[in-house]
Amino acid sequence: MKKLTKRQMAAVITVILVMASCSQSTDDEPSTTFVPQWAESTIWYQIFPERFRNGDPSNDPMIKDIVGADPSEPPDQWQIHPWGSDWYELQHYEKANGDPELWKHMLRRRYGGDLQGVIDKLDYIQALGFTAIYLNPVFDSPSLHKYDAASYHHIDPNFGPNPDGDRALIAGENPLDPTSWVWTSADELALTLIKEAHKRNIRVIFDGVFNHMGIKSFAFRDLKENQQQSPYKDWFTVLSFDDPENGTEFDYEGWFGVKSLPEFKEDEMGIVAGPRDYIFNATRRWMNPKGQGIEHGIDGWRLDVAFNVHHNFWKAWRKLVKSINSNAYITAEIVGTIDGAKPYLQGDEFDGEMNYNFAFTAAEFFFNPKEMNINATKFDAKLAEMRNLYPQGVAYVTQNLFGSHDSNRIGSHIVNRGIGNYRDWGSYFNTSQAAGNSAYDVSKPSAEDIQLQKLFVVFQMTYVGAPMVYYGDEVGMWGANDPDNRKPMIWSDIQYQDEVYLPNGETRSPDVVDVNADLFSHYSKLILIRKDNSALRSGSFESIIIDDEQSIYGYKRENDEQTVVVVLNNSADSQLVGVPLCGKRTKMVKDILNDIDYPILDSTVTLTLPAKSGAILAADTRTGKLAC
Repeated sequence: MKKLTKRQMAAVITVILVMASCSQSTDDEPSTTFVPQWAESTIWYQIFPERFRNGDPSNDPMIKDIVGADPSEPPDQWQIHPWGSDWYELQHYEKANGDPELWKHMLRRRYGGDLQGVIDKLDYIQALGFTAIYLNPVFDSPSLHKYDAASYHHIDPNFGPNPDGDRALIAGENPLDPTSWVWTSADELALTLIKEAHKRNIRVIFDGVFNHMGIKSFAFRDLKENQQQSPYKDWFTVLSFDDPENGTEFDYEGWFGVKSLPEFKEDEMGIVAGPRDYIFNATRRWMNPKGQGIEHGIDGWRLDVAFNVHHNFWKAWRKLVKSINSNAYITAEIVGTIDGAKPYLQGDEFDGEMNYNFAFTAAEFFFNPKEMNINATKFDAKLAEMRNLYPQGVAYVTQNLFGSHDSNRIGSHIVNRGIGNYRDWGSYFNTSQAAGNSAYDVSKPSAEDIQLQKLFVVFQMTYVGAPMVYYGDEVGMWGANDPDNRKPMIWSDIQYQDEVYLPNGETRSPDVVDVNADLFSHYSKLILIRKDNSALRSGSFESIIIDDEQSIYGYKRENDEQTVVVVLNNSADSQLVGVPLCGKRTKMVKDILNDIDYPILDSTVTLTLPAKSGAILAADTRTGKLAC
């Protein structure tokens, strides 16, 4: 989702809250009635390509490549931004452009991240234990975020090895004729990325932005030039054409009023025939490239602002996707109330969603200050409401996230806990933007803050659903909402300046920018625990400790292979916690998170849990399965 004004965000939320819902009750047992089974075991890593890794400096964008992206005013000077520079410090070329609003400087910046950078770091992703990548948009686009696509059938030339050559090839195509579509060097590199990821048992999904295109798109450029004679005249919602006799000028509907994002026209079937056919053809291209087999294509899709597109379109599009690859995974951005997501997740549209309600609920239990938080009882009830919302199996494949490219990072959320409630998305989206909120604290998370993040990760990696980590959270990156959540990734082989600048240009005490090795190890360990214990991926869920007074929450995950018990101490004090274990087949149980053996006495294990910490109990491998 692109940066919005308060008015636009309010409109988005209104759309979401009025969506029709339907009821569906389930239990907590996993099922794969319509969701792909592999998605139950997936651990997701979200990558914002332009800010992940510059693997090929020879393809770095030039000033001509950003024309058509917001802001519309061309800069006098421009260059690739230094990867390790202080985030809020304006470089000499930015100062030379005068003194526009900070967000304009930020939107003009390019750091040179590309697909080669992702390929170069696949071993890093694999070593951490991630099994699937969600790539923010990679299609041809002039912006840094690429939600303003110039096309869907080509990778952005500046993500590949030969930008000028690719653009020359593209110029010879007829976009309406898929048989004329060429495979550019950037397209081929995307196929290499998919191939190399699959070698490592990592799946890849693309971001489909099918509600709108950008003003640099082939369709909109032709429409603007040729008006009513354009073959694309019915693709967009045109309010008026150029007509001097009648005194009208060309005007059109932009997504929530954003003119750089012309919105596709819809009818009772959703997106109208022209763009619909084009989207379908682009879908086939990336799922079965060159007709060589689905093993060479992407493994699914994430759909941007899915709530803005009519259900009938998604129903037809799902049939196409599943006809190409029945095992493809389809997830969507559906931000709002949990009831608002239900119509999309009934088996005829999406398999899962970016589970923002999981994040909202986690924030209210783990992070909100006392006057705003919820107790263990309410936490348990909200979790149960979400699990039981969907048809069976869906809860196990929803992407359980906290931060993303549309929210402040988890570390900064914790630093700023109390500035608002994450669940109040429309207002919190703006409150959590540092440039618009002078009270927002842009400093580095403290050790206490990191401990809260670590506690959340214990929950995220052991709960029902597929965990998703936003790039850099694992190394302690911090940042407010867009654009600060899109800082360049922190790598150990890059030298970073201390952060000393504030959004207003003033300075503060320096924060060292480097990899948080302890947090990295924590993520690595929790991911491995999830991968090594099948009950955490596919097991049933049962809460077994709900202690509001001590803020203790415990639950059991169980399948035919094993039982795992997770206990979370959300209080500010160390606690002794008695955990009921009903089995007698073993006399010892191991806390596999902290590597501690505990005796079972009278069907109870007594744990000592430090403040804001957790334990994960499984059988000691020397004594057999924990029977619970």
